Amino acid sequence: MFTKEIVDDLADKLLIGLTEEENKMVLEEFEVIDKTINTINQIDKIEEVEPMTHTLDDFEYELREDVVEESVPIEDLLSNCDVHSAREVEVPKVVG
Repeated sequence: MFTKEIVDDLADKLLIGLTEEENKMVLEEFEVIDKTINTINQIDKIEEVEPMTHTLDDFEYELREDVVEESVPIEDLLSNCDVHSAREVEVPKVVG
C-alpha cells in the first residue's frame, strides 16, 4: 500500500519534486495498479502459469556474452561539446 509519504520519499530520491496534485495523481494510479494486481491474483491456479519472456511463442533469441570493453575517455567525449561544466554537458534551454 502506497502512502503520500512513500510517494514523496521516492520523488525526493529521484530528484523530482511533486506538487500535492501530482502526488494525489500518483496515488490514484497506484490504486488502479493495486486493484489490477489483486484481480490477477484471484485467477484460479495463476501461480502455476509459467512467466513469458516474449509474447510470440516462436520468438527465438540468442543472448550475447557480456564482454567488458574499454570506453572512450570522458575528456575525449567532452572535447566535442561546446559548453561543459566538470563532467556535465550544458545544453540550451528548449522548454519555457
